[in-house]
Amino acid sequence: MRFCVLASGSSGNACYVETDHARLLIDAGLSMSECVRRLRSVGVNHERVDGIVITHEHTDHIKGAGALARRLRVPVYLNSATLRRGMRSLGNIAQPVIVRTGHPLVLKDMLIETFTKCHDAADPMGIVITSEGVRLGLITDLGRSTPVVEDRLKGCHALVMEFNHDERMLEEGPYPLAVKRRIRGPEGHLSNLQAKELLMNLAHEDLSVVVAAHLSEMNNLPEKAMRTCRGALAGSRTRAILSTQGTPTPMIDLR
Repeated sequence: MRFCVLASGSSGNACYVETDHARLLIDAGLSMSECVRRLRSVGVNHERVDGIVITHEHTDHIKGAGALARRLRVPVYLNSATLRRGMRSLGNIAQPVIVRTGHPLVLKDMLIETFTKCHDAADPMGIVITSEGVRLGLITDLGRSTPVVEDRLKGCHALVMEFNHDERMLEEGPYPLAVKRRIRGPEGHLSNLQAKELLMNLAHEDLSVVVAAHLSEMNNLPEKAMRTCRGALAGSRTRAILSTQGTPTPMIDLR
């Protein structure tokens, strides 16, 4: 399995995952042309993508999904609540595949597990992709951890995890009080310290890499997020990688 976080942050999110036989996008929150450009920049032919999974209907996760699906003539996998709430942004989708949150789906040699998570969307999903015994977990846009989240992410060999905000920066920053409450609330986003606690519960000797994702440009700093992430992994061989809004991560190989 190989994967790359094409973009992560409040202005657009997308992650590319490939196995021997399948190529998948998790979210497409950039414009169609930007999704294509970033795929090409990491050596991926966009015309070989087999499908798009949508985790929830917020614009920074679906902005380019409809147009891209129409151009590539590929299915879009999403639950019914996300389809209903996101229809205006998605437009007409020729091949919607309705997923029941908590139920898996299969795409060639990929097993795509879905699970519920706490975020202020209609029916947001966390994702674990398994192929040939290798497991990749993706959990951003999460207000708080739950037993379900921790159970589903146990044993992953790679994690893309939210390190959204530094609590002090959020508190002292310029956002209106209502927005601050929403971000730090149970349906909002994980702080660096909340992410560290979750990661310490998930870390194990076969965890190869953690990608710190969905950093707030206003309420976090890359060095703060990475210091906290590495603190959770102290004494282990697990790599910590930063994802950003502007450029893709390197392609990451999992064996």
